Amino acid sequence: MIKNPSNLLWIIPLFLIISSPLWQGQVAAFLAPRGGYDANAAEAYTRQSQHFIMDDVTITLSSNGKHTWTIKSKRALTGESDREIRMIGVDARYREEGESPIDITSNDGSYMLDDLELILRENVVIIKPVQHEEMYTDLLHYYDTSKMLISPVDVDIKGPKFNLQAGRMDYDLATDGYDFSERVSVEL
Repeated sequence: MIKNPSNLLWIIPLFLIISSPLWQGQVAAFLAPRGGYDANAAEAYTRQSQHFIMDDVTITLSSNGKHTWTIKSKRALTGESDREIRMIGVDARYREEGESPIDITSNDGSYMLDDLELILRENVVIIKPVQHEEMYTDLLHYYDTSKMLISPVDVDIKGPKFNLQAGRMDYDLATDGYDFSERVSVEL
């Protein structure tokens, strides 16, 4: 007689190993994936757009791990693709650490996720509150990779001691430098 039945537990793994040729094929067939892999279906799934419409949206953008943009919009929705965010009623603030803020408003805007490009349209107003300067234009592009604000259309800049009108403006946020092209008119 066996005095301790727990000593017989080693028989179970031994039995499973010895009998594995009998049941291994059936278990492998049961665990095999069903239906196969369809590359066309997988590609179509990845191309599906995720469309949305949201009210009162706040978008924050960071560069090099530092928070630089806060963009508020009355309404945001998917643009021509799901990689574009369209915005209506835009109120944005650019703030680089240690620098004075820049406030920007516009009626319409878009943010391209792949290119890291912000496009503001219709009644764009840029306010530099510390310098008491305001700029007015109808189209403004911001490129995050180069830290450039570009207005390819006419701009009007009003400061406490000057008024400037120009055809095109490139503004480098990193160096705080302006570059105007076409005609430039300044009233002091």
